[in-house]
Amino acid sequence: MTKTILAVDDSPSVRQMVQMTLKGAGYTVVEAVDGEDALDKARRGRFDAVITDQNMPKLDGIGFIRRFRELPTAVGVPVVFLSTESRDDLKAEARAAGATGWMTKPFDQTMLLNVVKKIAG
Repeated sequence: MTKTILAVDDSPSVRQMVQMTLKGAGYTVVEAVDGEDALDKARRGRFDAVITDQNMPKLDGIGFIRRFRELPTAVGVPVVFLSTESRDDLKAEARAAGATGWMTKPFDQTMLLNVVKKIAG
């Protein structure tokens, strides 16, 4: 069974790179342009993992995770931040909100793939 990953980022080029990396490894990728868009998609279906940016319009990554974790479809779904941010206090806030891990941009495609394999199978 194919695993489905939700990729949330306001940058089209980042979403495209994430999609190309994961799709090439056999994953299905659903893209969302910001936290609000991601919540809308999460309300309509279940994902095997989520990769989200932090700094986005409408709803940032931490705000998205807080609201995502309230959904029944979010139970047990790992969430990894992929962000230019790397401050320890922000990482701690993300973990408290329900994030599983953190990667910084620019990202290495092999590393992203290894992380997704580890968290989503």
